[in-house]
Amino acid sequence: MAALEIHQFPCLSDNYGVLIRDPDTGVTAAIDVPEAGKVRDALAAKGWKLTHILATHHHNDHTAGNLEIKAETGCTVIGPRAEAARIPGIDTQVGQGDRFKFGSFDVEVLDTPGHTAGHISYVIPAAGVAFVGDTLFAMGCGRIIEGDPEMMWTSLQKIARLPAETRIYCGHEYTVANARFALTIEPDNAALVRRAAEVEALRAAGKPTLPTLLADELATNPFLRAPNAGIRRRLGMEKSADWQVFGEVRERKNKS
Repeated sequence: MAALEIHQFPCLSDNYGVLIRDPDTGVTAAIDVPEAGKVRDALAAKGWKLTHILATHHHNDHTAGNLEIKAETGCTVIGPRAEAARIPGIDTQVGQGDRFKFGSFDVEVLDTPGHTAGHISYVIPAAGVAFVGDTLFAMGCGRIIEGDPEMMWTSLQKIARLPAETRIYCGHEYTVANARFALTIEPDNAALVRRAAEVEALRAAGKPTLPTLLADELATNPFLRAPNAGIRRRLGMEKSADWQVFGEVRERKNKS
């Protein structure tokens, strides 16, 4: 099996689009379509023919180009079962525990609600990658819009249990702001201090900070580190449930 080909590119003001392709079969998918023109340009630049759209959630900045791209390519739109009525052009509905073939690769679906009520993530174990939309960001996580903190914490834990070497592709370039906030929660985390400096340098050079490695998120992302004793002491929440500690961190980020 040849390696999965992955092409990430900026869309809108701070979104990322991602194309994936199985070189053995030519099967090619867009992970969300924030902007039809940018997806079209990326396909042309790579010389790839789109066969699928894999939608993570219904928000317009992830689905706005679905119908236009589907009309042009005849691609199949796969998306979350729980949000099917809100995913433009959806053909195939999937949810927790579902698996489907993408060329030579198996794709596994995780329900990761919280940001939206039916958000899903796609994992391709053989390629060591996960596409998590707006559930997890580099040193951050999505706003809880349609769920609650306990729901979002459960979703994040599904991602956190993936192999540490998994490369995580997220929907937005929020990393610098997330790192600055993370330092207010865990200022003595040496790995976080180093990583914050690294991402500042990347953005100053006009380079993306994504994808991110799950191992790095486990070491530096305060939204995954609710069990950490230092964070709990700093927040005065030594005896609280993990999801409550997470919820306090999320609320502080909302106000930052």
